[in-house]
Amino acid sequence: MLATFMGPSARRLVVAVVLTAAALGVGACGEHGIQLAKNDPNYEGARIFDENCAGCHTLSVAGAQGSATKVTSRERKDGPNFDERKEQKEDVLYAIRNGGFSSSPMPQNLVTGYAADRVAQFVAKYSGSASKSVAPSNPGQTNPQSEER
Repeated sequence: MLATFMGPSARRLVVAVVLTAAALGVGACGEHGIQLAKNDPNYEGARIFDENCAGCHTLSVAGAQGSATKVTSRERKDGPNFDERKEQKEDVLYAIRNGGFSSSPMPQNLVTGYAADRVAQFVAKYSGSASKSVAPSNPGQTNPQSEER
C-alpha cells in the first residue's frame, strides 16, 4: 500500500510525522495547565506549586492531579487532594517546613522563603473548592464557603 506508492525517503517522513503527532498527543494527555491568568496575584504560587507539588498533590486550578483518586490505587507518595481538603496558610507553611503533618515522604523545605509563602497563599485560597462542606483538618480552620474566591 504505502510502500508501493512512495519511495523510502517519503515513507520515513510520513512515519516520522505520524510518530511525532502521536507523541505530542500522548504527552498532552491529562494536562490542564494552570487555570489562572498570568497577571493574577496567585499565578506565581500556582506555577511554583505545579513545579514542586503537583506530582503528589491534586489541585485543579494548578492543573495538578498527583493524588490517587481510588483507595485501591493509592501509593505512599500520594499527598492530600487539595480540591477536597481545605487548608489555612499557616498550616501549609508548617507542612512545607516540616515535610507534611505525619510520616509522609514529603521532603522538608521543598520550597522556602518567598516561594513557600506564595505556595501557601495559593493553596489557602483555592484548596477545598471541590467540596460543599469540608471538615477542617485542624480545629481552627474555616469552611470554604466562608471565604471569597
